[in-house]
Amino acid sequence: MPQTSVMPNPETPHIRSRFAAILRATSGNFLEQFDFFLFGFYAGHISKAFFQASDENTRLMLAFMVFWLGALMRPAGAIVLGAYLDKIGRRQGLIVTLAIMATGTFAIAFAPSYATIGIAAPIIVLVGRLLQGFSAGVELGGVSIYLFEIATPGNKGFYTAFQSASQQVAIFVAAIIGFALNAVLSPDEIAGWGGGYRSSSAA
Repeated sequence: MPQTSVMPNPETPHIRSRFAAILRATSGNFLEQFDFFLFGFYAGHISKAFFQASDENTRLMLAFMVFWLGALMRPAGAIVLGAYLDKIGRRQGLIVTLAIMATGTFAIAFAPSYATIGIAAPIIVLVGRLLQGFSAGVELGGVSIYLFEIATPGNKGFYTAFQSASQQVAIFVAAIIGFALNAVLSPDEIAGWGGGYRSSSAA
């Protein structure tokens, strides 16, 4: 019986490359919203791990002030990185933007607690938030334009919608992680994971 050969679909590589481009472009939006909501869920533990104050309310206010200062960096990031994207191109510019966002996120995630390195702890968290805010300033506009530019004819709205979709997925993922951690771990264990506060407070 003669074997029939299946001709490869010439559109498959293009579909894969466009899907990969969408993932690269929207990953920064995902990180931004994921961090935003996770910070809110665990603001109390973050304030205890990284900020030194006489009472809990003051520590919490300091934590949210650092978070707010990151938001103030968005206009500066929009102007500076927006012009940068116009010069070197959307794709390359968004890679740089994502690198800045990831640097800020990892700086906060791996920062030692106040009990370990003292005043350097909140400074690291502040620098991480400023980097995140600076990067986020151009994420929404830059990603939307990039997705619009790479979209196939008749699919402009569909491609651009991935910008908002990535943020909503991040909110969903952050909420699930927050719920799961609170269901599995005790408050003391969560505080211990959040910067060694449990061991420092017991010392």
